[in-house]
Amino acid sequence: MSTGVVQGLTQQEARDRVLAGQVNTPPPAAGRTVGQILRANVLTRFNAILGALFVLVMIVGPPQDALFGVVLAVNVAIGVAQELRAKRALDRLAILTAARVRVLRDGVVTQIAQDEVVLDDVLDLRRGDQVPVDAAVVSAEGLELDEALLTGEAEPVPKRPGETVLSGSFVVAGTGRAQVTAVATQSYAVRLQAQARRFSLIRSDLQQGTNQILRLVTWVMIPAGLLLVISEFFRSHQPFAEAVRGSAAGVSGMVPEGLVLLTSIAFAAGALRLARRRVLVSELAAIEGLARVDVLCTDKTGTLTKPGMRLAATEVLDGWPAARIGEVLAAVTAADEDPNPTVRAIAAGYAGDPGWTVQARVPFSSARKWSGVSFAGHGTWLLGAPSVVGGELPAGVAELIARHEAEGDRVLLLAGTAARLNGDRAPADAEPAALLVLTEELREEAAQTVRYLAGQAVTVKVLSGDAPRAVAAIARRAGIPASGAPVDASGLTDEEMAAAIATAGVFGRVRPSQKLAAVRSLQAAGHVVAMIGDGVNDVQALKQADLGIAMGSGSDASRSVARVVLLDGTFAAIPQLLAEARRVIANIERVAGLFVTKTVYAAIIAVIIGAAAIPFPFYPRHLTIISTLAIGVPGFFLALAAGAPRARPGFTRRVLAFTIPAGIAAAAATLGSYALARLAHGTSAQAARTTAMLALLAVSLWVLGIVAGRAAWRVALIPALAACLVPLFAIPVARATFAVQLPPAGVLLQVAGVVLAAIAGLTLWRRLRPAS
Repeated sequence: MSTGVVQGLTQQEARDRVLAGQVNTPPPAAGRTVGQILRANVLTRFNAILGALFVLVMIVGPPQDALFGVVLAVNVAIGVAQELRAKRALDRLAILTAARVRVLRDGVVTQIAQDEVVLDDVLDLRRGDQVPVDAAVVSAEGLELDEALLTGEAEPVPKRPGETVLSGSFVVAGTGRAQVTAVATQSYAVRLQAQARRFSLIRSDLQQGTNQILRLVTWVMIPAGLLLVISEFFRSHQPFAEAVRGSAAGVSGMVPEGLVLLTSIAFAAGALRLARRRVLVSELAAIEGLARVDVLCTDKTGTLTKPGMRLAATEVLDGWPAARIGEVLAAVTAADEDPNPTVRAIAAGYAGDPGWTVQARVPFSSARKWSGVSFAGHGTWLLGAPSVVGGELPAGVAELIARHEAEGDRVLLLAGTAARLNGDRAPADAEPAALLVLTEELREEAAQTVRYLAGQAVTVKVLSGDAPRAVAAIARRAGIPASGAPVDASGLTDEEMAAAIATAGVFGRVRPSQKLAAVRSLQAAGHVVAMIGDGVNDVQALKQADLGIAMGSGSDASRSVARVVLLDGTFAAIPQLLAEARRVIANIERVAGLFVTKTVYAAIIAVIIGAAAIPFPFYPRHLTIISTLAIGVPGFFLALAAGAPRARPGFTRRVLAFTIPAGIAAAAATLGSYALARLAHGTSAQAARTTAMLALLAVSLWVLGIVAGRAAWRVALIPALAACLVPLFAIPVARATFAVQLPPAGVLLQVAGVVLAAIAGLTLWRRLRPAS
């Protein structure tokens, strides 16, 4: 190894490479850029249609018929502002979770940001690190990398000097150093992060449903709009200005202008509320995944229990001198260059390095479940799971282990042998020397969280690398049903693990590949699976799950692949996360119910009016009144309303099953009332239009009441919205501005009957229809 590699780059050499552009320029930050947000909210086909209609109406006048353009501009501004607020909040939290990299500079290991890594830097790799750039190994001590995110292979890959490590892999065992060979666009990291942290909606029921609805709207608008325009200009015998206003009213009425807007607001507001609770959502579409979760898989250590552990007791076996055991433990922990929490807990009780010379070392890995050190003149010592290290244990030792594990303690076995380590297989003749009992403390909020999840029909399954009895004891204290005896996964193949996960709830001695197999099996059975973890042994399962949730105190690797990071690392955030996600998805469905109903009745009215070749029953200003009172204002309440059950598939089916009958009822009431008013003696065209407006508004408010469900605000809001009509008719200027005129009392009574009949028909249909 050259001196330059041993010392790493100098600070001056690093600066020179930055100036030469050989620096790890970061990929685009999570989320859309400001430009993308503006384009997504402004440059849409529906905005283009409404914008063109706005220009035409402004040309022919009067300007109050162009109010829909002002409403559109305000809505877009609100949507952009809300999304920018969410972006700023998420970007601030992302800084807190950004991984840092250890590099050698001037012979000293120092931590720098990933975007400060330059070509030829020497990385210092330890367990839990994710490799940020491509590099060549220059030294390794038991270095093993998990490349599952790159190759799909679940087994760790040993790395030796001269071999390549690719960005996106992560260290599961050992330590090593590697010299950077590719940065920025030349590195796999850029492509990986672009894929893992993309903002756009993932392929999902909600996205597909919204796109299907918008496609249907477009296909309906084209023929209905053409028919209406031809009728208004060439068959209804109206003046040109009247034809323009009627056509604009009919076409603009079919545009669900607020559907995408309020969907974005609902997602952004949800992410913003979660950010205030220090929950980072790396892609907003993850909220939908969480809303549909029905199985939650969780690790034990650091998730159900608090981070860290304490050495409670050391029980010496078979007459070994306690002083000798203490010396061995001090040497073993001192030999570990990258101690995990277990080793740190043991080292706290056995400080002081005896100075033994290390001949060989096998670092701990979750797959092996043991570590070992060979010392010159002091033999080989293994530390790990008793079932792995000790072989067939004496009955008394096995009973002692079982007693501790039944109390929820972690038990490790220290065993010694004269044979030197050879590869990563534990020597078969190791003699048990001592039991180390480590305790973990259950999180105070764990039991309450589990009860909440059970009440929400979410099944919790525990997948831990610890002994099954210890895992079961912690799960029992947390209130997690075991669904039978705890399962020891050490003797199961991945296929057997996949089969067992369907019936059992608590697993111990689980390997990382088995966690992955369990998640895949649950998904294949039709479940929507969330996985919570904090260590490198959880990464494959976190990536595979429908929603990966990482603890903020966890490893860089776990945080990098998770879609959600709990910055405070508290299990109590799960109910908040679940409730927020369900709230967002339910609100989007409610909002869709309002806007698609509007499209349905507008299309029906346009087709019938076009076929009848009569003047359109509204001016654009009339539809602005209806849209504002029955859709726009309440839509914001719906988008931000609280409380919802678990999200279900079938978004498009449910929306259309509600909106088509509701739209038919609204159109029938409108057209029937308009016909009555036109046929009534002494009723002006303005009064006939007002009659149609009142009928449509009445049915629309009834539809709003159905969509709002049991929301407390509907009792006050709906009457308040209806009361807004009072000044509209009472103030002369308002009557003139909005061209409204009440029809004769007799006509109003007939219209009331038509409206009640439409409402009764809709209500009867909803009672008789099969549940969706």
